[in-house]
Amino acid sequence: MTFQKGFFGNLTVQEINASVPDIVSTFSANIKKIYDSGGRAFWIHNTGPIGCIPYILVNFPAQKDEVGCAKLYNEVAQYFNHKLKEATVQLRNDLPLAAITYVDIYSVKYSLYKEPQKYGFEQPLVSCCGTGGKYNFNSKTVECGRTVTVNGRQIFADSCKRPYVKVNWDGIHYTY
Repeated sequence: MTFQKGFFGNLTVQEINASVPDIVSTFSANIKKIYDSGGRAFWIHNTGPIGCIPYILVNFPAQKDEVGCAKLYNEVAQYFNHKLKEATVQLRNDLPLAAITYVDIYSVKYSLYKEPQKYGFEQPLVSCCGTGGKYNFNSKTVECGRTVTVNGRQIFADSCKRPYVKVNWDGIHYTY
């Protein structure tokens, strides 16, 4: 997702929100090009709750919601999703022969954080593969699968013993 790259590039929330209409417009234009080339079936899924991934929680401390996710960053994702859904409605009008399916990934993934036990998960905000801190994520010292030397001691960021109970793999990606 382009606006997620904005967080990795240290853009502010305001800068990312300002870029959303252009991102969605470019997306719609690309769908229309594919349609003009013969594409007729489209699966459009929104973005997940980026305020719940350890990368955001560690690098962009912010007010937390009821499950511990960064509220402001999830609001950015929801704003993007709102604009994407509006664009999907417009695409359905503009491309009458297309089958366009909009999938709400945000709600599905957020439920993993809100009710983890219901789905067999534990500590949903803690990554499986990493090292250090509240979220088992510290990209400044050692990332998943890497070894670094800290104070003369080698540290290897290894996978957790039970990855199937973790929502997040490495602080950025989901385990499934």
